[in-house]
Amino acid sequence: MKKITLIYSGGSDSFTLLHDALNKGFNVDCITFNYGQKHLKEIEFAKSVCDELNIKQTFIKIGNSDEIFGSTSLVHEDKEIPYGSYKEESMKSTIVPNRNMIFLSYAIAYSIANEIDEVWYGAHAGDHFIYPDCRPEFLKSMDQAANLCDPSQVSIKAPFINLDKGEIFKIGINLNLDYSKTWTCYEGKELACGECGSCVERLEAFANNNHIDPIGYR
Repeated sequence: MKKITLIYSGGSDSFTLLHDALNKGFNVDCITFNYGQKHLKEIEFAKSVCDELNIKQTFIKIGNSDEIFGSTSLVHEDKEIPYGSYKEESMKSTIVPNRNMIFLSYAIAYSIANEIDEVWYGAHAGDHFIYPDCRPEFLKSMDQAANLCDPSQVSIKAPFINLDKGEIFKIGINLNLDYSKTWTCYEGKELACGECGSCVERLEAFANNNHIDPIGYR
């Protein structure tokens, strides 16, 4: 079986990507990042899934996150996470500076050290509007950089890059995935808020597939 390194957050996109890879016969190692986000609930969900599937998971904590990512509301304690659609101007505060390039750099290094040819991450078309590091041109550039940084020539893949959230959920629904094993809300409380950009997009994706989200909302 071909082996890949998969950046796994514990959210619905990477959860679907993980199971899609397993369904296609790939052998998967997961990398999960703590970049100083306001809660670690997503990471806890990621660990639970990897434990259940007996998948090797490496945790990486990025130090000095307040200094590096302090401009984002997902890290900065004094900045409130906005509610509403990703198309609203306020949602730009959720951009984590250079996050995917940093994550991919770690994943490339891990892949080189462990003789793995490909790195996968869950960028999708729904993120193109607000997040530059989820766009095809970024993927292309990172793939070129990964090929140049080491003789092993690791490739970067984003299989969902041209799919929206609803289309990703359709893949998961067809695989009979249990999305109660995922967490995407920007808040880490007992119930998802249902109002942040991540929750709004998730609920719309379930509605577009005529399904009800199995997690609870306040």
